Amino acid sequence: MLTDPAYIDPHSGRTWPLSVPRWHGDGADGARVPLMLTPLPGIGREAIVVSERSLWRYRSALPFLPDAPITLGEGCTPLIGGRYQGVPVHFKCEWMNPSGSFKDRGASVMLSLLRSQGIDAVLEDSSGNGGAAVATYAAAGGLRARIMVPASTSPAKTVQARAAGAEITLVPGTRQDCADAALGEADNIFYASHNWHPFFLQGTKTLAYELWEDLGFRAPDNVIVPCGAGSNVLGCGIGFAELLRAGQIEKLPRIFAAQPTNCAPIARAFLNEPDEPARPTIAEGTAIAQPMRLREVLGVLRESAGGAVMLSEAEIAEAALALARNGIYVEPTCAQAASAFGKLIRAGRIDPGETTVVVLTGTGLKDTRRYAELLGIAI
Repeated sequence: MLTDPAYIDPHSGRTWPLSVPRWHGDGADGARVPLMLTPLPGIGREAIVVSERSLWRYRSALPFLPDAPITLGEGCTPLIGGRYQGVPVHFKCEWMNPSGSFKDRGASVMLSLLRSQGIDAVLEDSSGNGGAAVATYAAAGGLRARIMVPASTSPAKTVQARAAGAEITLVPGTRQDCADAALGEADNIFYASHNWHPFFLQGTKTLAYELWEDLGFRAPDNVIVPCGAGSNVLGCGIGFAELLRAGQIEKLPRIFAAQPTNCAPIARAFLNEPDEPARPTIAEGTAIAQPMRLREVLGVLRESAGGAVMLSEAEIAEAALALARNGIYVEPTCAQAASAFGKLIRAGRIDPGETTVVVLTGTGLKDTRRYAELLGIAI
């Protein structure tokens, strides 16, 4: 039986009210634990605000309604029909969000909540799309943003956040060192982490509602997403589960996670393959060695009867160039989802006659250096 929405620790079942700004739960040992939200009932097509050309058309599916959401028209991205390796497929063009990636969905909803709760400054740790999205929506909403990034990050990756007025703090060491440093600063400024805050997933779940509407109010058979920490896997899992709960779809689509072989902790866990140390990958946006919601991501893959695919560096590079030569210029990070589609077709896991959506999450314009390397061009 559904109750009033609340934050929940999915491991212990402990809950906290949504009315108090919060980005983590408190474990029995005093450790910070990531939270989810208790299940929501979902909505039908009659609840869609059709005049709203943004993800806020699905505002009735969210557990809060700010008077003035922070919006730049995120969502409502094109779903285009195409072919990959000769097989029909739908591409969801999430790189057409305002800052150039799918993470605008989560940033819009998360920061709208925080602003309505009186938060005026936020902290994020990210060297890529997450930092750019939080910086962009903080600027649009009149919030101050501080983004912590590894000191080794290419300056080109932080230019977008700097241009939006965010303060950039360089942290010596690895990506994990950067995340640890951000946790250490979280007592001084609100930690609006795209990996920690559960309302980021509430924004991401609108992708499921949008695919349902794109396809004439039915679910696809399969959704393939590039996967790092797993926010798109979780968002699709949450959104489609709500649609199923609301009686709007008959079954969950199968959700597949695509990861680079060089850094594939979620895929290896799903496939029962031994762990391996993370290595550099051209799909650097998914190079998350220690995903904090591993159990929940695996749960979505299993409950949807989906799966996981690991891609070699050569396979990812080939997919990126193949898409570009068909007019679809995206980051190699998300091109791996198209490569995963090809492998699933060849393995007989997906039938060519099924409705399959490949989610393309970030623009290739953010990875010019990588494309230059693939093309053998000096820049």
